[in-house]
Amino acid sequence: MTTPPDDRRFRREMAVAHRSGWHLIDLLSALPEPGDSLMVTILGEPVVVCRNASDGELEAYRCLRRPRGAPQPVRCVIRYGMIFVNLQQGDHEDISAEALRTVTPQSA
Repeated sequence: MTTPPDDRRFRREMAVAHRSGWHLIDLLSALPEPGDSLMVTILGEPVVVCRNASDGELEAYRCLRRPRGAPQPVRCVIRYGMIFVNLQQGDHEDISAEALRTVTPQSA
């Protein structure tokens, strides 16, 4: 059974249940060099994960489809050699680097 994409209940369920939490993107070995990037689609939203050329840190951005929309940063963590992102807006608070080391994604 397939659900039509214009079904309101389906869209609400996707927004509430599936967008909350952490999503596995790929292994860290997929972005070995500074300047490397990877584009994936998570639940219909394009997300770009890139390794910063200056310091080698990972950054993730949600690509907005609105005219003149700037990429929106999303939380990105590395756990167990894997890259996870969190698309939920409520989880995007500033936290210290020490707190990031203790974060364990729910899906891990």
